Amino acid sequence: MERVLLDDKAIERSINRIVHEILEKNQGSKNLSLIGIRTRGIFLAKRIRDKIEEVEGRVLPFGILDITMYRDDIARMKASLEVKKTDIPFDVNNMTIVLVDDVLYTGRTTRAAIDAIMDLGRPKRIQLAVLIDRGSRELPIQPDYTGIRYSAVTEDEEVSVRLQEMDGQDAVLLSKSL
Repeated sequence: MERVLLDDKAIERSINRIVHEILEKNQGSKNLSLIGIRTRGIFLAKRIRDKIEEVEGRVLPFGILDITMYRDDIARMKASLEVKKTDIPFDVNNMTIVLVDDVLYTGRTTRAAIDAIMDLGRPKRIQLAVLIDRGSRELPIQPDYTGIRYSAVTEDEEVSVRLQEMDGQDAVLLSKSL
């Protein structure tokens, strides 16, 4: 049984709020860039970028990050390992990077993403934007921008984000894990 945590309208409101929080915290979009973590983080980052560009009237540097080779469990995954392209076509040095992902859970994906970015240079700062923060962190990582915090998720439940670009609908669902 699935329960809807966010419908399409709630996702849109969350993204709008995140956009305005990013602009407020950074006093605009100067030296700001966005990097989406594969896979759904890319689509969320594009939506955030498009709204920032609409508000600010300027084009933001945008990148796509695959963290597969930076995972701390890579040794256990060799058989199912599928590395996809990272595409960060701008200099990360001295930039404020907003790293975008769909769900923040243990913090391990974010740690891997930070490691990958640091291999490319030295940003001024890295901020984290997530649609869902489900709590239960294993690492001391917290988002700067959050759509919703939903920490009432049990170990046998899963939070899944569905986005129009991949799944044909916008929704955040809570379901029992298999």
